[in-house]
Amino acid sequence: MKIQFLGHNAWSVTASGYKILIDPFLSQNPAASCGPEDVEADFILVSHGHGDHFGDTLEIAKRTGAAVLAIAEIAGYVNQHGVSNTLAMNLGGSAELPCGRVQMVPALHSSTLPDGTPGGNPAGFLLTLKEGKTLYFACDTALFGDMAILGKRGIDFAMLPIGDLFTMGPDDALEAVKLLKPRCAIPCHFSTWPPIAQDPEAWKLRVESETDTAVRILTPGEMLETD
Repeated sequence: MKIQFLGHNAWSVTASGYKILIDPFLSQNPAASCGPEDVEADFILVSHGHGDHFGDTLEIAKRTGAAVLAIAEIAGYVNQHGVSNTLAMNLGGSAELPCGRVQMVPALHSSTLPDGTPGGNPAGFLLTLKEGKTLYFACDTALFGDMAILGKRGIDFAMLPIGDLFTMGPDDALEAVKLLKPRCAIPCHFSTWPPIAQDPEAWKLRVESETDTAVRILTPGEMLETD
């Protein structure tokens, strides 16, 4: 299994020979390690409608034929813009993929589509892969107590925003680690632009001194491989 950080909150996960993209904001992303023409995908998970997450979903889906998994309102928007291969989901729902199971889980945020229409509920994703790993993509969210329930699933890797202003900041992201108890936490959604600048090394020190969770900081384009 491979987890590649593409910048901001864009990710690529390779599992069982399939590629999953999460929130592929690339062409307008100053922190992106690649462009939308450079990535492949079998599935695209979209957490919410904001441009820095919906990003290049349409272009990539049309080029690759990837299935777009998203809240019903976003799936409908994608259908209306020339992509028929979609799976509409909602919070708490799950779907079986060839490489494992994806569940749409709550996120505390907002969601508006590129045309200004409501984008339904924002979400995070819990991936339970056939390789035996569980990945939690918190996406854009505030801290919430039910993260403790998600933590009972036994999370191997938690991708958590630390940028503040629009999402959890370092303090609340540390509290999220304490609730989730992942084996490894990976910070994201920080320093893409000056208003969300943060020091990930300082956050790593705090997390590793106050919890049993290891922190791995990935630079855009960097890949983490696990057995």
